[in-house]
Amino acid sequence: MTSAPRQDDWIDVLAPGALSCVQDLGRDGWRHLGVGRGGALDPRCAILANALVGNPPAAAVLELALHGPTLRLRAPARVALLGAACELRFDGQPLPAARPLDLPAGTLSIGGMRSGVRAWLAVAGGLAVAPVLGSRGTDLRGGFGGLDGRALRAGDRVPLGPRRAERIDAPRAPGWWIDPDFGEDPHAPIRYVPTRAPALSETALRFGDSGWKVEAASNRQGLRLSGDALDAGTAAGGRVSEPVAPGTIQLPADGGPIVLLADAQTVGGYPRLGHVIAADLPRLAQARPNTKLYFRACDENEARAARVAAAAELARLRWAIADRVGAA
Repeated sequence: MTSAPRQDDWIDVLAPGALSCVQDLGRDGWRHLGVGRGGALDPRCAILANALVGNPPAAAVLELALHGPTLRLRAPARVALLGAACELRFDGQPLPAARPLDLPAGTLSIGGMRSGVRAWLAVAGGLAVAPVLGSRGTDLRGGFGGLDGRALRAGDRVPLGPRRAERIDAPRAPGWWIDPDFGEDPHAPIRYVPTRAPALSETALRFGDSGWKVEAASNRQGLRLSGDALDAGTAAGGRVSEPVAPGTIQLPADGGPIVLLADAQTVGGYPRLGHVIAADLPRLAQARPNTKLYFRACDENEARAARVAAAAELARLRWAIADRVGAA
């Protein structure tokens, strides 16, 4: 049974989790002013979680890292959790993820992440925080967007957008689910396009020669790697700040590369060894500290083909979800 759309609802944050923040698909058109794109570290998961609850792709979701929050739903809602495997409970009752969940008012608890670092929670209607520079996403480095430019805190209220008010007396979950990574080899090397700059090309190829360990100092801005240090002195030469973007591989003076992620700055002074291809960037969002990563050089044609294939798979999953839930 449904009635008029609800426009005065919110989620109460009882416990914030390790690092939970509002994200969407980021803000475009501000890099010339030093404002990076930001947005969900795995846009596929954000888009698909939104599809599961009937939201448009760019609706704001919660990005959860390491350990999820405990939230109180004031009214019935449809939610979907996608990303790293983790324990999901509603009023103490375990629930499955990766599918639409119709829940009555009550308490939703999300536990520690397994086989990954991050998950994305969508709620029907989207998270209705005020947009800043065209995005509702949180810029944690700049301290703006999302909920006051910061991660969630206990006691916060996260506003919800308009949605149909439904009567739900008990949790409901369908028997089907989606797996955005189905068929992918989780151990396959991360592909990157090495720089063609003569002074850096040899060092850039050596980046793919051995494995790298993910350092605990990694965050949404970049993934710090340690291993057999590369010769930053030879590679550096005389450097000036140059444009960087998510996926850029930087080489600091200590020889440990940094792969920039969604919250990347817009310029940097370290040598650039190349760029991780867009299709493989979402895998880096789930790299835990001490994870061993391997990289493989590829060319622009392979990068382009991988991006087209990833877009086609995303479109196929969105179509399949729409067919199941009856949402566009």
